[in-house]
Amino acid sequence: MKIRSAAVLGAGAVGAYFVYGLMGKKDLDFCVVADGDRKLRLEREGIIVDDGKEVRALRPQIRTPQEARGVDLLLVAVKYTALEAALEDIRQIAAPGTIVLSLLNGIDSEEKIGKVIDPSQIVYSLMRVSSERRIRDGRDVVSFNPDLGWGVYLGEKGTRVKSDRIAAIEDLLAGTTCGAFFVEDIIQDQWAKYASNICYNLPQAVLDLPFGAYFDSEHVAFLRERLFDEVRRVGAAMGIEVLKPSLAWDSCAKTARFSTLQDLDAGRHTEIDMFAGVLMEKAKSVGISVPFTEYTYHAIKAIEEKNDGRFAYK
Repeated sequence: MKIRSAAVLGAGAVGAYFVYGLMGKKDLDFCVVADGDRKLRLEREGIIVDDGKEVRALRPQIRTPQEARGVDLLLVAVKYTALEAALEDIRQIAAPGTIVLSLLNGIDSEEKIGKVIDPSQIVYSLMRVSSERRIRDGRDVVSFNPDLGWGVYLGEKGTRVKSDRIAAIEDLLAGTTCGAFFVEDIIQDQWAKYASNICYNLPQAVLDLPFGAYFDSEHVAFLRERLFDEVRRVGAAMGIEVLKPSLAWDSCAKTARFSTLQDLDAGRHTEIDMFAGVLMEKAKSVGISVPFTEYTYHAIKAIEEKNDGRFAYK
């Protein structure tokens, strides 16, 4: 199996990372999928990236979902809040032979995509990449370090065996700045990353505190531990052993602000529905109480409303 054509749907922090790595790949027909005003804007402005060496505009081929139909590999990199709206595009792009890779961090994007295409087309994955999207001088800029060696972690649901299509994705990304790593138990790894996002993204977003607070405050650490315990209990009820996140105090800068807090800093809506919202749904389905998750969900929703100006009373 060889991948000769690929498309990225969503050109934000994660999508731009793959555009940077793949658009110059030899013998690969590569494009970014967009239509309407977004297609016109991408064609006019490109995708602006900062790789630590220079800031430049990438100008990949931009195709509509209909024009991209039948690519060998579709990389879905939209924000979770845009996934529902993107499902029709995914349905149009993915022909029967298309491999679909969801790059959204969470535990249910594959379930959602599997409602509009054959679920057997989906390779399960999770992302580990330090990529950030911010407005700089009026421009939308994606920043990342291509030399860190992280990337996409891949596995097949229900088997610990590396499939031919995972080997094909590894071969595609070999020699690029995008790392690809096979995982024997991708579902367990997804839940571990999911737990880490809930434990470390959410308390700091509610409290507006940097990463170091988890180690310098017993109170912030308490919230982290209670949230992990709720993820662990829900996972156990679903037959999944959730591994405890192992972030050490020196694994990130003490000043680090993760994606949820970055979104709030920028006045954007967060992916709280992908994190706490999904956990609340899963908890309800298995009869588990998750009060810390519920509080955190509503606290962040209220902060989003504040950022929207809802409480700017006069």
